[in-house]
Amino acid sequence: MQDTIVAIATPSGIGGICIVRLSGKRAPEIAHYITRKNHFEPRYATLCCLYDEEGGLIDEAIVLYFAAPKSYTCEHLIEFQCHGGDLIGNQVVTMCLRLGARMAYAGEFTKRAVLNGRIDIAQANALAQMIATKDMQFQRALIHQLKGELGVFVESVREILLSALAHTEVMIDYSEEDIPQDIIDTIWHKLTILSERLRRIYDFSRTRSYTKEKICLIGKPNVGKSSLLNSILLYDRAIISPIAGTTRDRIEEDICIDGHFVRLVDTAGIRDNTDVIEEQGIQKTKEALLECSIVLAVFDGASAFDEEDQQVVELIYQARRERKMQNLELFIIINKADKPQLLNERDICLQAPIIHISALDKEQSAMTIHNMLKHHFQERTISNDVILSASYQLESIHATIKHIQGAKEKLESLELELFAYHIRDALESIGHITHPYRSEEVLDTMFGEFCLGK
Repeated sequence: MQDTIVAIATPSGIGGICIVRLSGKRAPEIAHYITRKNHFEPRYATLCCLYDEEGGLIDEAIVLYFAAPKSYTCEHLIEFQCHGGDLIGNQVVTMCLRLGARMAYAGEFTKRAVLNGRIDIAQANALAQMIATKDMQFQRALIHQLKGELGVFVESVREILLSALAHTEVMIDYSEEDIPQDIIDTIWHKLTILSERLRRIYDFSRTRSYTKEKICLIGKPNVGKSSLLNSILLYDRAIISPIAGTTRDRIEEDICIDGHFVRLVDTAGIRDNTDVIEEQGIQKTKEALLECSIVLAVFDGASAFDEEDQQVVELIYQARRERKMQNLELFIIINKADKPQLLNERDICLQAPIIHISALDKEQSAMTIHNMLKHHFQERTISNDVILSASYQLESIHATIKHIQGAKEKLESLELELFAYHIRDALESIGHITHPYRSEEVLDTMFGEFCLGK
């Protein structure tokens, strides 16, 4: 890998700083030409003028030099910290290209870090997820993964499996002698505990949402969904009207609740006898129910439960059946608490927490909803155990669990050769988490999902 690569590492647009990253064997040579300086002290910031081929001044910038192998890519790496804006950064990139560098592919800096042994695949995946995540707790878990804790976990699993395999090999070599039952029991006990831990990690990681969650507001017309949306956002985003069917399309807005970025979705009211346009809005409401992870079912506390309310209840049941969602969280919001209450809550027939609000009191309603969701997110706090953030990691854990279960079955019948065979398969599967076999083509696809300059 001899090419020297270059790319802008900061987002496009106007900003205070623009970082151009240059990595490869010729990086110092190119930097010397652009800055007209003959030497850079490794890991020290140097204030330099940057020049074009004619000696024209491009910018005054901070230059950082990381000598191989003590850099992110384990190669010579230069960072030009220019003034913000696309123009200056692109001029620096153009100069690097003219002097022999080539444009980096998406994720190529991180790909080189993996291939050169700076980080493993699991850490690279954690890095990509950490950049993209909108969940503060998940981001904190990924920081631990980025520090290599997933690799430590894999090694601890390997130690248990290798110990079981070593004892088994000894027992096979001395098969003519009686096998001590306490050794069999010890191996069984350790594999059972390990299998249970792997299952917990697998189940928790599989149901985690790594992207921005959607919270859907659903209810019949004029129940106060739009008023509730405005209350939560603390500004008037949706039109409020006493005329039924005012909201005919999905209204979506982002909000941060206790470090979790979520998307609120206000939907059209559910009712019969609608016109064509409103019917399309109701169809979008049904689609939103299939996409969201949290439902706020809004009911009018000042009105008796009716057929339109029943339609809302049936739609929620239908969404659960279609998606078979175990993690669809439901909260029942009884609005219009400022009026005489006519709604019988037992008619709703939905097992879910119930809160009473008056959307007219925006601040109190917002505080109540925020506290409810904050408590919900706190209950889902990620444990101190590892979390898997990629599909291939989940597949590896699932295969490991399967092989351990197969090994335990063979241990019960003292088929030690077959037991050892399953343990070897388990060792191979768990090793794929941090060191999976990847062809160059698969690596290109994986790192192609990274941003340019990373």
